[in-house]
Amino acid sequence: ISQYLIVKELERQHLSTTRTMAEQFDVNAPTLGRFVMSNTRDTELVILMNAIATSCKLITSAVNRAGVAQLYGLAGEVNSTGDDQKKLDVMSNDMMINALVNSGVCSVLVSEENEEPIIVPKALQGKYCVAFDPLDGSSNIDCNVSVGTIFSVYEATGDGNVEDLLRSGAHCVCAGYCVYSSAVELVFTFRGGSVHGFCLDPTIGEFVHTRPKMMMPADGGKRIYSCNEGNAVHWDQPIKDAVDAFKNSVGGKPYTARYVGSMVADIHRTLLYGGIYLYPADAKSPKGKLRCLYEGIPMAMIIEQAGGIASTGMFEGKIQRVLELTPDDIHCKCPIIMGGPRDVQVVYDEYKKAGIETPPL
Repeated sequence: ISQYLIVKELERQHLSTTRTMAEQFDVNAPTLGRFVMSNTRDTELVILMNAIATSCKLITSAVNRAGVAQLYGLAGEVNSTGDDQKKLDVMSNDMMINALVNSGVCSVLVSEENEEPIIVPKALQGKYCVAFDPLDGSSNIDCNVSVGTIFSVYEATGDGNVEDLLRSGAHCVCAGYCVYSSAVELVFTFRGGSVHGFCLDPTIGEFVHTRPKMMMPADGGKRIYSCNEGNAVHWDQPIKDAVDAFKNSVGGKPYTARYVGSMVADIHRTLLYGGIYLYPADAKSPKGKLRCLYEGIPMAMIIEQAGGIASTGMFEGKIQRVLELTPDDIHCKCPIIMGGPRDVQVVYDEYKKAGIETPPL
């Protein structure tokens, strides 16, 4: 009898251990590839997203090992817009290009780090054109602040050329970003769809679906404004007045200032917590500073499809939606005002006071 009881106790312990392991490990993990296939049934798009995910994993490894591998510091070159390139900029760019060219589903690539577009060899061409900033916020990398990758995807209309990318955000089929921080999160959306977040699970090396149907807080969320106030002297008066309103208890208590200086980090926080992010046109940079094709448009698509507003503020004589802009160059710039309706309305109200027509929210 005692032997029988011992066997039963061992069986009970085994079942308990198995149950505990099943609770700790998802035996049916909703991975990125599976999500894309089930939602699009487009095998080429699955391959493309897997190539982007692979790039993000490689960049994650490089960022995590940057100090040990002595990857901090400048590479001694400048990029397409005149910014000094960091060693990690160059490495991240090579990782993205190699993954996308060899995916077999891309025809044209545009990178912030390359002056000219990259035309994929005929034998490897596919139907997609991708614009990307391989390592946004890299000026912060040496002090270990969050950085990220941003991308937008267009479909080629023919053999694939740079004109396929010089179209408004209405033609963008997919937009996303990856943020490298305490966790690595890939956030993206397909045209007309919801925004979804995937977290990199290092134990299986896959991005797993963790944030379904992301939406900005319906009530506006936390009262946060995010901008580089070092440029305030160059702003137009309505922007100055709007930021003063945020500081001086508009609609209640004063807003909190939060500015990382890495667009991915600032937009990710705005998406999750609410508030507003501003990088307006000003006297010093009349066309704004952020790149339209691989910063403005993809972030605007994500913010709008998560229930927010993505405006240019005053730009080229009027206030516009970022997604309605048509880039006239692969590295052209645009101003950005992104956030929930509650906070963007504050900015629009200041424009109205200045006699400037604003679109309805």
